[in-house]
Amino acid sequence: MIRVVLFDLDGVIRHFDRDYTTGIELRHGLAPGSLEGIAFAKPLIEAVTTGRISRAEWIRQVGDRAGSVQAADEWGVQPAALDVAVLELADKVRSLGLRTAVLTNGTDTIPAEVAAMGIAKRFDAIFNSADIGFTKPDVRAFRHVLDALDVGPGEIFFTDDSASNRSGAASLSMRTHLFEGVEGLRTRLIAEGVAV
Repeated sequence: MIRVVLFDLDGVIRHFDRDYTTGIELRHGLAPGSLEGIAFAKPLIEAVTTGRISRAEWIRQVGDRAGSVQAADEWGVQPAALDVAVLELADKVRSLGLRTAVLTNGTDTIPAEVAAMGIAKRFDAIFNSADIGFTKPDVRAFRHVLDALDVGPGEIFFTDDSASNRSGAASLSMRTHLFEGVEGLRTRLIAEGVAV
């Protein structure tokens, strides 16, 4: 029986506009996709999401490698939109007596970002890879969540917009769902016995 619904943050609860990033790149004479290509490449992304470097240092290194510190600084403060329908679904899950949590491959600023978004009280726990020291899909990140919530793998339902991030959870026999929109998530939760 599912006792916890675990959500990814970026791409599920929070969304960024790729056109915004492209606009920054074009204004600074950079090729479209170059900032994220640098920012999300290994080993740099692993260093920031496991807490070995700060988000500020990450942004600085992206700027250095792109040849435009200003472009990286602008990219680093890009606005994000909350998916209100997903938050409402999470609220519904909690109203049924289940717990909700977030597991994000994040940086040291996730606590401040969550506070600024005003979503902390809508989840029972927020887990950040920069605090855990392991990122999804590493099973150690998921084991940390299981231990912290004191539940077994079969009692968690995990949704993420990355198929590869779900592999660690699936290897522990957690129920997983590839997030492609709130209605698909709702349908899958109902199929799993969560009457949302």
